[in-house]
Amino acid sequence: MTLAPLLTAPPVIQLHAFAALGALLLGGVQLLAPKGRGRHRIMGWTWVVLMAVVALSSFWIATKGHLSWIHLISGWVVVLLPIAVLSARRGRIRAHHRAMASLYLGGLIIAGGFTLLPGRIMGAVVFGW
Repeated sequence: MTLAPLLTAPPVIQLHAFAALGALLLGGVQLLAPKGRGRHRIMGWTWVVLMAVVALSSFWIATKGHLSWIHLISGWVVVLLPIAVLSARRGRIRAHHRAMASLYLGGLIIAGGFTLLPGRIMGAVVFGW
């Protein structure tokens, strides 16, 4: 494992990757921690900002100058994030939980898995290829 491929990548890729890593870690804590208190809200807002940075920064990361199908996930995150926040604010906690869990699973776990493929920067970081 080496951070060299990431640290030599363009700044937008570094921003995207470090925000994603932060969201992955914080999101895991959020899903397991007690809900409804001030700490949950502060950590939740931090996670929402991180996810927005991840999704929005992805639009400036394009292979051969073109967006790919993976950017559909970014669009989905941009649409679902405010819906998830509004659900919590309106007391629709079950909908909030489902939306946030699906954002974590789809927007970070599944999309993040694709970054580990050969030829991708994070694949080079983790596996050295």
